[in-house]
Amino acid sequence: MTVRVALVTGGTGGIGTAIVKRLASLGHKVATNYRDESRAKTWASQLKSQGVNVALVEGDVGDVAAAESMIKAVEQQLGPVDILVNNAGITRDTTFHKMSALQWQEVINTNLNSCFNMTRPVIDGMRARKWGRIVQISSINGQKGQYGQANYAASKAGMHGFTISLAQENAKFGITVNTVSPGYVATEMVMAVPEDVRNKIAAQIPVGRLGEPDEIAYAVAFFTDDEARWITGANLAINGGQYMGW
Repeated sequence: MTVRVALVTGGTGGIGTAIVKRLASLGHKVATNYRDESRAKTWASQLKSQGVNVALVEGDVGDVAAAESMIKAVEQQLGPVDILVNNAGITRDTTFHKMSALQWQEVINTNLNSCFNMTRPVIDGMRARKWGRIVQISSINGQKGQYGQANYAASKAGMHGFTISLAQENAKFGITVNTVSPGYVATEMVMAVPEDVRNKIAAQIPVGRLGEPDEIAYAVAFFTDDEARWITGANLAINGGQYMGW
């Protein structure tokens, strides 16, 4: 297998960590961004103790200039980015009639505008090298919507619109662009929810449980493989059967 340079945004989170570890286990050189230096260094140290080395670059994915600086920093440390996983995301949940402009803008900026910010600086290089893998981490709620998440659902649905347009534009350059849409996954954030609430969520999932971060990471790794070169513009829904669309 050819060793690639992979950048996973939001890599210090639950799903992000699983993706970082999975790509590193395949032999790729992996980087992620951070905003809290102390937390990021502790996280990286923990991974290093497990035999996983990760390059850290500072920056906010919602800021155009910061995104460009992040890409340059990764290129200096590891080389040109071959695999980009747009995973960073936030929530600012409330019903729309109570939602502030800031709550809308923060979510759209971090979840959706970041796809432009991070992808624009790497796409020309991928086109020149005739190889690239771009994966968006969307959500089940981008497919079915969710009460109190008009901002989040819009951002996550927009990510797949970005995917299918970018896929068409770059298919002839050996670049695939795909989306992974997880359902409810047992991350630290979800496990902090009261047990009775988690049980109600699990009861709505046909397989009867929450997903595992590693199961999402497996799907990302699948899309980044050399043999996945004929799969582009796809959305892989991983939700235990909770939502089944076309």
